[in-house]
Amino acid sequence: MNNKNNDKSIINYLFESSKKLLFWFLTFIFLEFSFILIMDSKIEIENLFNIILFSILLSSFMSIVTNVFKPKINKIITSIILFVLGFLFSLQCVFYSIFKLYFSLSNLGLSDQVTSYLDKAFAAILANLFFIVIFMLPFILYLVFSKKLKMNTNKLFDYVSFFIVLALFTPIFYYNIISSKGKTNGMYDLYYNVNEISLNINKLGVMNSYIIDFHRLLFGFVPQQIDFINMDDIDKNEEIPVEEPEEEPIVYEPNTLNLNLDKETSSDSIKKINLYVANDSGTMKNEYTGLFAGYNLVYITAESFSQIAISEELTPTLYRLTHTGFIFDNYYTPNALSTIGGEFQSMTGLYPDSTILSKWRSGKNYFPYGLANVFQSKGYKTYAYHNNSYVFQDRNKYMASQGFNNYLGCYNGLEKRMNCRRWPQSDDEMIQVTLPDYINNPEPFLAYYMTVSGHFAYTFNDNSMATKNKQFVNNMNVSNNAKAYVATQIELDRALERLLKELEVAGKLDNTVIVLLADHYPYELDLGSINSLSTYERDEIVEVNHNSLILWNSKLEDIHITKPCMSSDVLPTVYNLFGIDYDSRLFTGRDILSDSFGIAIMRNHSWVTDKGTYFANSKRFVGSEDLPENYIDNINTLVNNRLNIAKLILSTDYYNYLFR
Repeated sequence: MNNKNNDKSIINYLFESSKKLLFWFLTFIFLEFSFILIMDSKIEIENLFNIILFSILLSSFMSIVTNVFKPKINKIITSIILFVLGFLFSLQCVFYSIFKLYFSLSNLGLSDQVTSYLDKAFAAILANLFFIVIFMLPFILYLVFSKKLKMNTNKLFDYVSFFIVLALFTPIFYYNIISSKGKTNGMYDLYYNVNEISLNINKLGVMNSYIIDFHRLLFGFVPQQIDFINMDDIDKNEEIPVEEPEEEPIVYEPNTLNLNLDKETSSDSIKKINLYVANDSGTMKNEYTGLFAGYNLVYITAESFSQIAISEELTPTLYRLTHTGFIFDNYYTPNALSTIGGEFQSMTGLYPDSTILSKWRSGKNYFPYGLANVFQSKGYKTYAYHNNSYVFQDRNKYMASQGFNNYLGCYNGLEKRMNCRRWPQSDDEMIQVTLPDYINNPEPFLAYYMTVSGHFAYTFNDNSMATKNKQFVNNMNVSNNAKAYVATQIELDRALERLLKELEVAGKLDNTVIVLLADHYPYELDLGSINSLSTYERDEIVEVNHNSLILWNSKLEDIHITKPCMSSDVLPTVYNLFGIDYDSRLFTGRDILSDSFGIAIMRNHSWVTDKGTYFANSKRFVGSEDLPENYIDNINTLVNNRLNIAKLILSTDYYNYLFR
């Protein structure tokens, strides 16, 4: 009789233990699947399996954590964990609605940028309140029903059952990782070779992504493997017989230097970079090399500039500069964590990673290829301006690392010349008050501008530039937000108009080059508003980043460039045009005007080449059906390599190792 009772009690205890496991499992599955539905994620069956498998392991762990103390304390711990889970999922939802990017723990190093968006954050919270309630539902329900939720367990049986589940499913989970080795952006890559929060969330789930992110925040991230990809293997074309030219063809040299890649180091990361650089042939000099040697340069990173705002009627100067000179038909501005990520691309020729932007802003890295450092070595006078707070995002620090020791912004001198009290400030006014600094210099000059007139919010209530230019957009048949956005870009257009006129009056227009690229597309606008201004339908992953690049000189004949390119390609392109001696292997961007392979890389490892467009989350390729063998896998490897190398160059202060 006692044996029967004992057997019955064992079964009861095991049943009660399974209830706790089931409770946590259903919680995680509810949160993960709610997130997938809310974010409208395109997810594959194998990814669902990854999420379910990890949820089982996490449920076992949580069951142990919430079983250690007395029942009352365990309930408090359970409540706290459920609240934190709801917060973490809500954070991703709200952050994405603001920045169109997922949150990474490394973004905590950019906390001042986030706090400056408080108004937008509150609005995003209100807009997503229904979804936040959904993510908080497990916490709310537990508070309501916890007294009725009785789990009379025996801790010994609990621990045994929990550890049995861990013992059974951990090998399966580990096998799932190992079996994906060699599969581009598979589980193995995401754990050991790729650092991309969007891919992690899509393929591994939100909770797994947070855990990976937390581990990398504590211990850093160094890719285990960087496979060099021969560009000839990627871009194979059938040889077409051509007639022998009458004249001997010009043979160009590579844009490389004699680097000491055998320099002693104990860093495995630096050794990886050295190996990568040694196997990279770099880009070739070309017919445009030195075309603008000795010219003046005005280099502008324009806040939220997009080609959707360009029209011959409303922004005639922007229209002129984007439709004459070099005309880039397939240029993209990848959104990489707001302005700081965009400016990083434009000033370094490297692709940004959210985990390294805090290091960039510290200004402690050595940048021999920084704009001011390079042009000062050529005898140029250099200047830098920003019409918002000069210390925002530590811009004063990283501008100094680029060689701009006379950088001027609001509240370190520019406020004495212009109105810095309104928001956003005027680009036109900034150009007007700073032109006298350099326009009459006998020496060649470099003037760098980071503009702000195009900043959101795009309304006529709290945007001074939108209000100022409202009269010009009243008749547009689009939403008020779209109108307000165009109105802010009219201010940029007026600034450029003033710049060109003053240069012409001073006799400097013909020997001055204008470069203008965006920091990011206007992500505060919803996709519908963007498409209402666009000449074609854009998706929210790739084509929303399609943009115009200005690289203009008044004497330049029209030259159409059709190959795909992006923001990080601009700096090496400019250096080649100005005849700067540089090593093209030390940039992840490539000289657009060279014969290099053209590619634009988006925020989640999606990409565009001349063959078509690849969407990384869904693994969908749209374009040519006649692809070279292993084309997509090879491009994915190329993308991962370039992003990893850019991260390692900054995180190791590689230029300091190499040149000092």
